Amino acid sequence: MSDPYETTEQHLERLLRCALNSFDLSDSTIDRLGTALAHSSALHSSHHSAALHRETHRHTYLLSDGTALTLWELVHGSGRDAGSPRRHELYDDEGDARIAAARLAGGFWDTPAFGDESLQSDLEVLTLLMAAPPLPLPRMYAPDNSADHARRVLRRAENSDHPGAETAGLLRAAFAHHITQIFGRQCRVEGRDAGFTLYEHAFLLLDGSETSLWEVEHTATPDGRHMCEVYEDEESARRAMESRTRIC
Repeated sequence: MSDPYETTEQHLERLLRCALNSFDLSDSTIDRLGTALAHSSALHSSHHSAALHRETHRHTYLLSDGTALTLWELVHGSGRDAGSPRRHELYDDEGDARIAAARLAGGFWDTPAFGDESLQSDLEVLTLLMAAPPLPLPRMYAPDNSADHARRVLRRAENSDHPGAETAGLLRAAFAHHITQIFGRQCRVEGRDAGFTLYEHAFLLLDGSETSLWEVEHTATPDGRHMCEVYEDEESARRAMESRTRIC
């Protein structure tokens, strides 16, 4: 049932306003949500520890055509400070929400920090960032609206040297993709926590060829906010992670 104290329209407006990544939702999803008549929300999963508070909420909407649409809301914050602000992320695919939750648990908060800053040199930090990744598992390509997935990855890139129109055009022929987390660490850089996660988005194209986008997610920003960068090759992505350790 819908919350009796909040209309479905108000609920959606609040949800989209709070989400840091609401621009990632596809245009078709936004259009369908505009026809929502009622909604029901429930806590789907949660994790609370000394390092991380994380909750996933499932919001289901009844649309005017009689179908239902579900949004997955990820709410998280540092467990070190009960008063720390909570960040909201929004996904229209449960798989994407699970990847985002795994990113937090494995890369940003639950992974132990590098150690006492006074005992850890910048060289050690950079060595870990640039370390060769373990051998990846075999790719299991899934045909799941892969061209739109590629478009959304490119759209959220905030770096000026992200792949351009040629790559975007090539990826319109993507019909299957596979996502692998290559790297994930939290470290102390210039006295502050900074999280780094590297993903490979591998795409299978209609002509049988393969290509990848390399996504760096990090909090090495002046205000500690989450930032996404996208590169055409792994070397460029790792160089970007190295450079970010110098601007925190």
